[in-house]
Amino acid sequence: MIDRKNYWKQRILELLLAFGAEKEIKGQNLSLPDIVAEVPPDPAMGDLGFPMFSYAKLFRMNPALLAASISQRIAAGKEPDSPAAKDLAKAQGPYLNIFFDREQITSEILERGSSLSWNDSKPMAGKRVMVEFSCPNTNKPLHLGHLRNNVLGESLSRILKEAGAEVRKVNLINDRGVHICKSMLAYKVYGQGHSPQDEGLKSDHFVGKYYVLFNQLKTEDPAAEEKAQAMLKKWEEGDPETLRLWKQMNEWAISGIKATYARQGVGFDKYYFESQTYMKGKAEVLEGLKKGIFYQDEDGSIWVNLEDVGLDRKVLLRKDGTSLYITQDIGTAIYRHDDWAFDRLIYVVASEQQYHFKVLFEVLKRLGFDWASNLYHLSYGLVNLPSGRMKTREGTVVDADDLIDELTDLAKEEISQKGRDDEVGDAGSVSEKVALGALHYYLLQSVPTKDMLYDPQQSLSFTGDTGPYIQYMGARACSILRKYGNGEGNARNGKASLAALSGEGDWSLVRKLALFSGNLELSARMMEPSVMAAYAHDLAAEFSSWYRDNPVLNSPDPDLSASRVLLVGAVRNTLKTVCDMLCIPFLELM
Repeated sequence: MIDRKNYWKQRILELLLAFGAEKEIKGQNLSLPDIVAEVPPDPAMGDLGFPMFSYAKLFRMNPALLAASISQRIAAGKEPDSPAAKDLAKAQGPYLNIFFDREQITSEILERGSSLSWNDSKPMAGKRVMVEFSCPNTNKPLHLGHLRNNVLGESLSRILKEAGAEVRKVNLINDRGVHICKSMLAYKVYGQGHSPQDEGLKSDHFVGKYYVLFNQLKTEDPAAEEKAQAMLKKWEEGDPETLRLWKQMNEWAISGIKATYARQGVGFDKYYFESQTYMKGKAEVLEGLKKGIFYQDEDGSIWVNLEDVGLDRKVLLRKDGTSLYITQDIGTAIYRHDDWAFDRLIYVVASEQQYHFKVLFEVLKRLGFDWASNLYHLSYGLVNLPSGRMKTREGTVVDADDLIDELTDLAKEEISQKGRDDEVGDAGSVSEKVALGALHYYLLQSVPTKDMLYDPQQSLSFTGDTGPYIQYMGARACSILRKYGNGEGNARNGKASLAALSGEGDWSLVRKLALFSGNLELSARMMEPSVMAAYAHDLAAEFSSWYRDNPVLNSPDPDLSASRVLLVGAVRNTLKTVCDMLCIPFLELM
């Protein structure tokens, strides 16, 4: 199936450029992203609409006249062999509206209705994209903020892969630093040699307990902060006792974190560890100092002056020679490009770190790495609670595991209240999948840059703009197909045909299916999972209205029933594909 939206954007761009050149009017520097395409609210107005206002301003003419001129050029320049040759372009006031060839699109939908994967739009084929996300510290378990990071990174990776890119998912485990030493120091004071098993705690929760206890230690020992810093110095010097405790506590933390990843459905192609990359960063900083790219302060610390690009001065190595986050990030970026030469590296990190990444990218450019211009920070906002912002050190975070448990219990109650325990099969398994669908959709539906207030109860609603609503519509499609497979209804006696699907309701659903490819490309190019989240809800809502008003299995016309069954198959397969991209478990029973 051709991507009608991009086909017509390209065609109109070509005509606008030609028009401007003929008239010798400035504005020929238009590019494809400048071409705005809208979906008219009423199908009677067309299937795509192109407003001419901004182009008319460039060409100093009336937008209605420009729309009429472009429409005439389309009619005069039609190519019989074009895949969109039978589409119709009409000027309607200041808009150029495109009416798709319904027969051709419906035919393609019917042909692919029974296929498990019918997407052939690969706009990012040949691109190598590395996506870094999660990047936990080994001093605490994952919390709600990590869950947003995880699902953003995993979903974006799946979207890019569906769009044809070769994707590598990577994770940087922050397993060294003074924050790690604070957990270690508190454990030495309070831990009494206990293990997670001794206290009946999940291993990452066990380590996190001691990070919180460091606050208590500070009240008892005013020198606690200095002792943690001294422990970091001993770690970097290779002190055996410090390394032994560090390895043990990191093993506990990482094994617990990986268990949460598995539960959330998140995975990585490669793990990097700060403890293995920070020395590379130190070496690059020292080399930059020799070359005069950086400078040394009187106290021995090493700095970069970025005032010429509005980024102020930034310390790269402390006066005692120990590394900072920026140091290890320099080394890690270099290691990654050496490992796997990417076309783009995307960092999924909270908006609080915007300055950090501006500095990192600029430092790498000054060190002479050409690929530094291909680095991108996908910034996302905080996830807050009705009670306020989370604070790990005070033990007020919403733990990831506890949240999923709570959501699962709430989903199970919802299923029981609706009397569907027997229909869903394994209620426990389905409840957790509903919980993940609710959580992931809620976290993805907003533009990432926005801070958000998470409402667990609202996210679990089986109606409205929620993950469970989309899951339910997918299950509804599966139910119709099962009944058809069991021989129920008139569809078994009919033959699918284009002529049968002539109603406006059927076309509205077909048109929504046909918009999949355009939304996928937009989502991939903008690196914006919320585009696919909106499309998933729109398709689910369109399907809900359609099957309510248009009988599938029991239409009086068996051919119409058989044709609509193929449409249901296309909806099921499309929702399944989109749910996978959004990390929403697809349910056949619900």
